[in-house]
Amino acid sequence: MSTSTPQKTLSRIAAHRLQKELAEWQANPPTGFKHKATDDIQLWIIEVTGAPGTLYENEQYYLQVDFPEQYPMEAPQVIFVKDPPMHPHIYSNGHICLDILYDSWSPAMTVSSICMSILSMLSSSTSKERPPDNDRYVRNCRNGRSPKETRWWFHDDKV
Repeated sequence: MSTSTPQKTLSRIAAHRLQKELAEWQANPPTGFKHKATDDIQLWIIEVTGAPGTLYENEQYYLQVDFPEQYPMEAPQVIFVKDPPMHPHIYSNGHICLDILYDSWSPAMTVSSICMSILSMLSSSTSKERPPDNDRYVRNCRNGRSPKETRWWFHDDKV
């Protein structure tokens, strides 16, 4: 299911941080999310359930979170896998246009805070549609290009 290249060994800091985050998640998972166990702490699959009273109410999606060896100093790669939601900031290949995943990443952020930001982005949407440049972007991402290789332009905070 992973679309990323094989990862290098986590730094000690990253391994410790991920073990701590996973333990906190298991003790108190964010509402609307379920961690699906994998045999690799560097790869998380998270089930997302759309919030009540939104366009995505009770719909289920899956996020794949790939952690770099220098996490949390470097942001994880987060994409929707299988059938991504129709949303103006989510491409049909699962890439997400959300500043905290790229330019605005901070080591203080956690998987839980990422998930809450994604759920908020979904919940505030007023229409189910793809970004206007979806076809061109997806075509340019063939051969497994990571969303972290994209120069994102964050200009729309209304969706």
